[in-house]
Amino acid sequence: MNHAQQGPAARQAAMAEQVLADGSATAADLAERFGVSLMTIHRDLDELERQGIVRKFRGGVTAQPSGVFESNVQYRLKTMRAEKAALADRALRLVEPGMAIMLDDSTTTLEIARGLRLGEITPLTVVTNFLEAINLLADQRGIRLMALGGDYDPLHSSFLGVSCVEAIEQLRVDVCFTSTSAVRGGYAYHQEQHIVSVKRAMLGAAARNVLLIDHTKLARAALHRVVPLSRFDLLLVDDGASPEALRDLDEHKVRYEVCTSPATRGGDDRAGAT
Repeated sequence: MNHAQQGPAARQAAMAEQVLADGSATAADLAERFGVSLMTIHRDLDELERQGIVRKFRGGVTAQPSGVFESNVQYRLKTMRAEKAALADRALRLVEPGMAIMLDDSTTTLEIARGLRLGEITPLTVVTNFLEAINLLADQRGIRLMALGGDYDPLHSSFLGVSCVEAIEQLRVDVCFTSTSAVRGGYAYHQEQHIVSVKRAMLGAAARNVLLIDHTKLARAALHRVVPLSRFDLLLVDDGASPEALRDLDEHKVRYEVCTSPATRGGDDRAGAT
């Protein structure tokens, strides 16, 4: 297809798909690929940035997260899949028939929903604001699905806002499984304040809280503090975590387990300080 003959909306959609697939791109490469001028490319990238799909940097654009930018859900769905699966495999061992559990709108906890589709843990009540998880579990026998409503946010594929927080506050679940964008210095962080308020409400609605973090998040920063790590009964991290990162968790007396991904499975999970 001749991209130069596309309208701006179709070209921008194709450009977003390309950047989400590759992670980042330079403006010059995109101009050559789509057969338009650099000025046109920068206008397109300004629009994609305004929509929150990508962020611009000098000479290019990226879909990767920063301290103030949470990646689009379509990008996050593609990243760290093996690590997220290892974390979910361990998390599922904490779920028992008859429980009510809550899943946040992270692609990490989405792997728990994928595991629940096997139908081996029923009956079960699952509460979530994540449309991806709702779609996965909507037709699952033995699972009572409670969808949290609110303002739909297409960049996160989830329901957020005051009405979502108020719905959560009316509930009490056995376990809440959540993830955040960054963990550092004894706190969990996230880039976006409206996500923080929903996560805090979820943590307040559970008898037990479990944080699932792939190792890349131990080296990141994000703008807003969510909660101290002491709010979690258990932190699960994959075995890509560095010794320095694990020492930081030990120093803050965080109870954690290191989960082996399929590529390295064979040894025992290591348990951290309680």
